[in-house]
Amino acid sequence: MELYTILKLVWVLLLGALLSGVGIMMGMDMGVGALLRFVGRNDAERRVALNIIGPHWEGNQVWFILGGALLFAAFPTLYATSFSVFYVVMILLLFSMILRPIAFEYRSKVPAQNWRASWDWVFLISGAVPMILFGAAMGNVLEGVGFHFDWNGQYHQDGSFLWYILNPFALLCGFVSLALAVYQGGAMLMLRAEGVIYIRARRFATAAGMIAALLFFAGGVWVHGINGYSLGAGVNPAMEATPVRAVLVTTAPGAWLRNFEAHHLLWAVPATGLLAMLLGAGLLRANRPVLGWWLGALAWVATIATAGGAMFPFLMPSSTSPGQSLTLWNATSSCYTLGWMLFFTSIFLPIIVAYTSWVFAVMRGKVRAEDVTGNDHAY
Repeated sequence: MELYTILKLVWVLLLGALLSGVGIMMGMDMGVGALLRFVGRNDAERRVALNIIGPHWEGNQVWFILGGALLFAAFPTLYATSFSVFYVVMILLLFSMILRPIAFEYRSKVPAQNWRASWDWVFLISGAVPMILFGAAMGNVLEGVGFHFDWNGQYHQDGSFLWYILNPFALLCGFVSLALAVYQGGAMLMLRAEGVIYIRARRFATAAGMIAALLFFAGGVWVHGINGYSLGAGVNPAMEATPVRAVLVTTAPGAWLRNFEAHHLLWAVPATGLLAMLLGAGLLRANRPVLGWWLGALAWVATIATAGGAMFPFLMPSSTSPGQSLTLWNATSSCYTLGWMLFFTSIFLPIIVAYTSWVFAVMRGKVRAEDVTGNDHAY
């Protein structure tokens, strides 16, 4: 196997790891934001919830930034095309995420009830909308995206952004993402809150785990009926990075299941995700939030790995020009770039993981109302 092919495989695994990091770490924060008005019935309770994720939310944004940087450097064609196809969706995503730090900074600056209640709604929107869009984007990619290239590499969009947002299958995937975020956020609240916040978080997180499992199973059944994509024989994995030279791609209902049919061990991936959601919900119900949190993280990894395993080697198939679909083989950077990026990533990624772990270890323990009431440094 050529070095270029090996590097491509390594980087698609890293892409999956970073997407999982976005789901786990950012999803946890977004889940707390979406739950804020429901687990907190008064200002003190809501401030407790905010200060549980207060020390971490900015650091957890690193995973989102790393994901974008990875796409830009390792998969430049995918980066450019996806940001063009989903331009309006990206604007909605960024706008909702911009509201989030503003809400953190301004909510508790004014003691007026209406002022704080308004920002609580902002937390709900800025928590739920990004996670729905995150999952919906994956659903859109599974269904195929309308785009094609001219002979000179000029990109053309063939689909409507409204369809990408209102697509039923994409919305299903979006609600899977939201349910997993609410689960992860609820588990985090259970880890660091007490009393009624703990009880309410347990109730919502348990329900979210069950709903995520149901929607995930429904999505798997739905995939049987949508058009999947298959790459023809004779494609060189070490080919140059150009989608202009079309290759043979066939489409057929249920084609996304061919990798699972060819490699039966892959079925363990969605089974693991489904089991993690159900077992995690049961553990949270049984007041085991530590194990429940980790099973939520496993559910995120398995969900993203299921989509990746079904699509491999496709990254973003074209519904209007299948032969120009973006794959792992034709949408990566050069071997030189991937090699140097891997060198630096092997240094800095462990540092990020170690720093994040250290912050969570230092900030462990319960957050109580008396810790935040009258504290000028608390949210």
